[in-house]
Amino acid sequence: MSPMRSFFIALSQNKPIRYFAEHSRFGRSIQSRFVAGTNIEEALHAAEVLNRLGILVTLNSLGERATQPDEARQAAEVYHQLLDRIAACGLKANVSIKLTQMGLGFDPALAESITLSLVEHASAIGAFVRIDMEDSSLAQSTLNIVRQIHSMPGLAGSIGVVIQANLYRSLGDIEQLSDEQIDVRLCKGAYREPHSIAFPNKADVDSNFIRLSCVLLDSGAYHGIATHDKEMIQAVESYAAQQAIPPSHFEFQMFYGVRRDLQRRLVREGYNVRAYIPFGADWYSFFMRRLAEHPDNVLYFVKNFFRW
Repeated sequence: MSPMRSFFIALSQNKPIRYFAEHSRFGRSIQSRFVAGTNIEEALHAAEVLNRLGILVTLNSLGERATQPDEARQAAEVYHQLLDRIAACGLKANVSIKLTQMGLGFDPALAESITLSLVEHASAIGAFVRIDMEDSSLAQSTLNIVRQIHSMPGLAGSIGVVIQANLYRSLGDIEQLSDEQIDVRLCKGAYREPHSIAFPNKADVDSNFIRLSCVLLDSGAYHGIATHDKEMIQAVESYAAQQAIPPSHFEFQMFYGVRRDLQRRLVREGYNVRAYIPFGADWYSFFMRRLAEHPDNVLYFVKNFFRW
């Protein structure tokens, strides 16, 4: 483990520093910029504000991996409540879940059962569940669950998955998912992976991201292109224009609080834009672990903290 990664993992577990972050003015300013509060009500308020700006929303309840069935069921109950409130408030929003929160780490059958219940709930109210992609060791089991649920009667339009452009396998995964018309959220990938299975250089990841974006646009299905990189966005815009693919056939996705100026500009230009909104009491661990996964994110978050 690299020294920087070890440093941020240690910070995530340091109780005095966590207390300072959660109770100081500086810590609360970071939390309010990148995390939409600690409870469902605050998350829904943030979603309402963005919807009024023409921005779609994905809501994510923060939490650690479940280690026992009760923890997994409690995590799922938050999402059931969230889906009910999304419907009641008439929000243009969906939800994003990690399968390890639903028990994938210790009982894949339980994780699939819990996820199926959430997707059935989403389907009943016209909503959608995005299955997040975690590290590469979970990629195949995650895709197996997504494809299985997607194949069930009436659920095809209610579940999608995340694919990471840094992995060599992602082209094959996207081709298969596109054949099955499964909604993909393409991102660059935040996890450190061995060079035997992932592109080691940023330039190669960027190149693959553009390549995979074009494959998704050509598929005819609706997909999300998740990036804050202006060059990546311009490449997608250019390809869509060349192929006469309307802006309504895909969406750009970005993190809550990051490049708000760019999000608003894309909306003005007629593109669908979706903001990923994390919320929950565990925001500090979430933030530190994102930095641990990729220490380069430190500069990224600092730059965006002062950019509106």
